[in-house]
Amino acid sequence: MENFTIWSLMIDLSIISGLLLVGTILRAKVKWIQALFLPASMIAGFIGLAFGPSGFGILPFSNQFSAYPGLLIAVIFAAIPIGAAKVHLSEVFHRVRNMFSYSMILTLSMWGIGVLFALLILNPIFSDLPSGFGLVLGAGFLGGHGTAAAIGEGLAHAGWKEAMDLAMTSATVGILIAVLGGLFLIKHSTEKGKTKFITNFKNLPTELKSGLMPKSKRFYMGQETVSSSSIDPLVLHLAIIAFVIGVSYWITNSLSDLIPSVSVPLFSVAFVLGLLFQAISRRIKSDEYIDQRVMERIGGTATDFLVAFGIASINITVVIDYALPLLFLFAFGTIWAYVLFHFVGPNIFKDFWLEKSIFGWGWSTGTVAMGLALLRIVDPELKSRTPEDYALAYIGVAPVDIIIVTFAPILFGLGFTWVIPLVLLLGAAVIIAIYKSAGWWGQSKHENTPS
Repeated sequence: MENFTIWSLMIDLSIISGLLLVGTILRAKVKWIQALFLPASMIAGFIGLAFGPSGFGILPFSNQFSAYPGLLIAVIFAAIPIGAAKVHLSEVFHRVRNMFSYSMILTLSMWGIGVLFALLILNPIFSDLPSGFGLVLGAGFLGGHGTAAAIGEGLAHAGWKEAMDLAMTSATVGILIAVLGGLFLIKHSTEKGKTKFITNFKNLPTELKSGLMPKSKRFYMGQETVSSSSIDPLVLHLAIIAFVIGVSYWITNSLSDLIPSVSVPLFSVAFVLGLLFQAISRRIKSDEYIDQRVMERIGGTATDFLVAFGIASINITVVIDYALPLLFLFAFGTIWAYVLFHFVGPNIFKDFWLEKSIFGWGWSTGTVAMGLALLRIVDPELKSRTPEDYALAYIGVAPVDIIIVTFAPILFGLGFTWVIPLVLLLGAAVIIAIYKSAGWWGQSKHENTPS
């Protein structure tokens, strides 16, 4: 086995960066890639997969390049709370109750139903499947490559080493389903007259197709909160993230030594420390020097590299070994996503149910970015206020999502996999029951205008 050095890291970054540049050019120039909304990071990952160790073996990645997603997901989670604006949850919930409830139902049911389907159907048929196989559905479809990396790392610590490859495959397939299925649903809904803002792909802004922003629509990535005579503003923000990750790594190792039977994921500790860092910053009045946009860009950078590395490092042999149960799981997940789109969306949302449900389809099978891309087709001017509502609703959904991603692999490792679908599906059922008892269920059938 080759020794991993600082130059091994540099070569890996150089290769994947070159592939990201190629992906950006292809997205900007190739029409069929634009039609699929494929992000540059995903294109880079496919090229890396084809020409890397799992393909033709031309690209000289190091023997550690499959480990990068586990670190990058910690960067993403650490960046989420740091620099975030202070909000009052009661006010947020009152305003975006329906979006919050819909997002919770999607989150709880997609995670829960995947595990339940695997336990009831797949595990009896394929007796050698791990009991946590169904987690692969939620890991990829619901959370994209970031959550896939998190779940993959957690399940690997719990003893299922192939989980990362399967989760990354799930995320990749999920994005394709999000786009292809979403475009079909939009076309069908438009023909049926269900859309409020009738449009099609040809009417989309150029930047959504090519990925290149015209000068008139460009904006700043963030503000310089400190003088470069002291420290470069970007270095300040990177230093905060690096410090949080380093302390998180130390805590994770310490916990592993204290409780060997339980493995706490690095990204979960990083998120908690990020929250703590933000709370301390607010208390000492230094949070004004942390720019949220810069932190978002750091998280976005980590996400692009994670997607590229994640796809490029997929072990094709492992995927082939699990091909048939994966096919059944993905097919079932697609059907379930349609059930949520067709039956839950119209009954939860009071206004613009189609537009908001199309967005939900995108992020419940692929990523939030895919949901936004689909939304811009049916709501070009974003009059439904879906992104704004989702951003506020996610404040309440995020902790639940992180709890699931953190503790589901632990429950799997301890042999309590059945607890996962029972608790999650019960939670989704409770939300629906509350809506029905309060008379909120089926509102779109009575009113389709903004409230």
